[in-house]
Amino acid sequence: MALKLIGAGLSPFVRKVRVVLAEKGLAHEHEPLTPFGPNVEYRKLHPLGKIPTLTDGPDKVIPDSSAIVVYLERIAPNPALISADAYQAARTVWYEEYADSTVGAACSVVFQQRVLFPLMMKRPTDEAAIAKAATELIPPVFTYLEQEIGDNEYLVGNRFSLADIATASPFVNYAHGGGTIDRGKYPRLANYVERLHSRPSFKGFIAEEQGFVAKLRG
Repeated sequence: MALKLIGAGLSPFVRKVRVVLAEKGLAHEHEPLTPFGPNVEYRKLHPLGKIPTLTDGPDKVIPDSSAIVVYLERIAPNPALISADAYQAARTVWYEEYADSTVGAACSVVFQQRVLFPLMMKRPTDEAAIAKAATELIPPVFTYLEQEIGDNEYLVGNRFSLADIATASPFVNYAHGGGTIDRGKYPRLANYVERLHSRPSFKGFIAEEQGFVAKLRG
């Protein structure tokens, strides 16, 4: 087994890669490294010090989740998670970018304030920051996704793809922090996230993370 994924499972970017690995049935080692604090050895692999990084043997190092999933798609093309169709491939990359940046930013506040800061960094929860996110960050993101999903099960070509994996991943953190999707306002989004999180590739990792968070809470 040459593939090794480095990065804490609670990261939405690490989770995205773990789900891709699971969907493709790729055996790998997982090293749950956290990005906090200086780590000279890790920065030799990822100069930005972020997670995740994938290694494939001693000579192949791929930092960044987006680069990693492209690599995995090339070495294990089945099942395809990025369409061969040019437009659908471009849309997949767009949704991944939107998820990694904007969806992640909206969903991360409640996770940071209720899990990361108080349980792992011994910092107090800022409920005002949560309230601000609920009124300013979350509504435009959830509204956009509600519209994009429409009557389809999946975001691109109505087939499961990297777009769905990337989009659903930050919502795991949202749920860890006690966040819920208002079914009255966003019924399609709520059903979509629930459906994706029920996939075996997501479900096992979510249960693992829930157990970890429960231990942190004591």
